[in-house]
Amino acid sequence: MDSLVTVAWLKDHLDDSNLIILDARASDPISGAVSENSSNSIKGARIFNLKTNFSERESLYPNMVPSPEQFQEECQKLGINQNSVLVVYDALGIYWSPRVWWLFKAMGHPNIAVLDGGLPEWILHNLPLEKNRKETYVKGNFTASFNSEAVVSFSAVFENTTSEIAILIDARSQGRFNGTAAEPRKGLRSGSIPKSINIPYTEVLRGSKFKSKGALAVVFNRLNNESKPVIFSCGSGVTACILLFASELVGIQNKKSVYDGSWTEWAQKVL
Repeated sequence: MDSLVTVAWLKDHLDDSNLIILDARASDPISGAVSENSSNSIKGARIFNLKTNFSERESLYPNMVPSPEQFQEECQKLGINQNSVLVVYDALGIYWSPRVWWLFKAMGHPNIAVLDGGLPEWILHNLPLEKNRKETYVKGNFTASFNSEAVVSFSAVFENTTSEIAILIDARSQGRFNGTAAEPRKGLRSGSIPKSINIPYTEVLRGSKFKSKGALAVVFNRLNNESKPVIFSCGSGVTACILLFASELVGIQNKKSVYDGSWTEWAQKVL
């Protein structure tokens, strides 16, 4: 299975015994990422509550990676097994789902794909839906094996501002990056981390789907002939994963990681 699958592929595999569909919708009024399709899910999907169950509960910052123990426990509650093939989507098309894809990769589960276009694309093709429902599943045997190199800390990013060992890419809008547009979080200044470059996550999307590999290659052409590790950042660690996922699609081989605290942490620690 490829990392990105179409609605046609998912329709043909709906009845696969080890397939689990994850609905990664989340309502985030701060960023404005709120879905209009709040009551419907793809048939058979299980709700993956990214903000409540799959983010660190005690963190000062939003959407931080949970402990392997928390991630494993919550996956088992969803009935996820070691041999499960996962397809994740969100109701916005492409927004939350690459974050979930990245989390599973970081936790040692490679058999996961993102549904290109998400719920809007599924609805466009008149494919089976059902009303959202809460359900209890048979406990799965999923085991988390966390790759700590998937995440970089504030201290590592701070050090990189002078060493420039890695390329830091910020997925926020150009206005927020340049400090000419306000941050959506009240009281948080805009601007950028020194020595970072800006590729707004919207540049890798066309509507609710990813651009073609050829178009993505153009977006990432500044990484050609670069062997440095690449760190992806954004406002709170979500849209950074959209860029990371897109870089995977286009075949960029550099070592990749996410600065999980992202601008929310940086702007509060570096005044």
